[in-house]
Amino acid sequence: MLALRLARGSHPLVLMRRLLVAAASAGVGFLLLCTLGYTAAHPHSAGAVLRLLWCFVPLAATVQFAVAVARTDPSTRPRTGLSAVGLGPVKLSVLAAISTAVSCTLGSAVALLFFLHLRGDLTGLPFDGAAADLLGADASLPVAAVLLLLALVPVAAATASALALRGRASGAARETDDGGDLVPAAEIPAPAAPPAGLPWGVALTAAGLAVEAYASRGTPGSPFPLPGKLDATPASVLVGWTLTAIGLATAGPGLTHLCGKLLQTVRPGAVRLLAGRVLMDEARRIGRPLGIVCAVLSAVIAAFALYGTGPRPFGPLTALGAVLVVGCTTATLLTSALEARQARAETARALLRLGAPASALRAATALRAGALLVFFAPLTWAIAELAALPLTP
Repeated sequence: MLALRLARGSHPLVLMRRLLVAAASAGVGFLLLCTLGYTAAHPHSAGAVLRLLWCFVPLAATVQFAVAVARTDPSTRPRTGLSAVGLGPVKLSVLAAISTAVSCTLGSAVALLFFLHLRGDLTGLPFDGAAADLLGADASLPVAAVLLLLALVPVAAATASALALRGRASGAARETDDGGDLVPAAEIPAPAAPPAGLPWGVALTAAGLAVEAYASRGTPGSPFPLPGKLDATPASVLVGWTLTAIGLATAGPGLTHLCGKLLQTVRPGAVRLLAGRVLMDEARRIGRPLGIVCAVLSAVIAAFALYGTGPRPFGPLTALGAVLVVGCTTATLLTSALEARQARAETARALLRLGAPASALRAATALRAGALLVFFAPLTWAIAELAALPLTP
């Protein structure tokens, strides 16, 4: 009940982010139900398992987005005196999990209604049974399997949000001083230590590209048919892309830290120094979603390089999955950037009190965004070319 009251009194932008989480959950639930319908209509098909595995890519992107939204929710932020009224780190993480579960459950319910309507099980509305053949309307669906698939997103998102918020709230509680405030606002950002994991990330990315190259052996001149039929896609391609995405996510914080360090080379001025220091400090927060966006965009570029000018169209379910993955990962990056802005708000106010012009802070923000674009855009393009090269006929 408390979670519902907090949601009702939230800012419109907060409610909008929760609705986006519900929409993403609805999309993933619809893909999972479509996979179940295909399995029920083709019980002996070997492609059912692969279709289900491909559904876990948008599911993971949705869970990541839900966690990012939960972390930026003002109602889950630790405040002075909350522990005294019973809202400590554990309680805040529970509230975050409940709010996330409510949003995702709403999306799953919408997905079920939309799926049954397009399948023809619900009548009385336009487009009744419009996709009956695609969704396997002739086969009955086991109720237990439907409920299990629809519960995947709410359970996974709520659990991940609870764990993420509990760790953040506990860390904030440890940093609280005797007066009840967080670290002193006048403290200017010091150079942060480089995040670990860059060598492992590079190794995983190289391994993923090698697996994708190995997957193309034995089928010269025939790239993997992902956009048309998911059941014809080699499983090794999914494994290779997953390894590449994990590698870029692991290397993202280290690459972001390196980008901030490069900003401060060769006699930096005040703006470049501030931009580089902040970027190094935020490397762990925005580096991972930035690496995932890099992986997703490289996959999109590689797909268009293979199929963009060809006659083979993208299937509707593949298009839906691609929109979910691209949209959720991009929204996660923007939400993480908003969280980073909230985290450095005290430092920004301290700099303004010390006499720093507001234009310098805006210039530092623009410089950080430009540096990340210059650094990660060629990297994304290079990975896309390397991924598409062995698959090009």
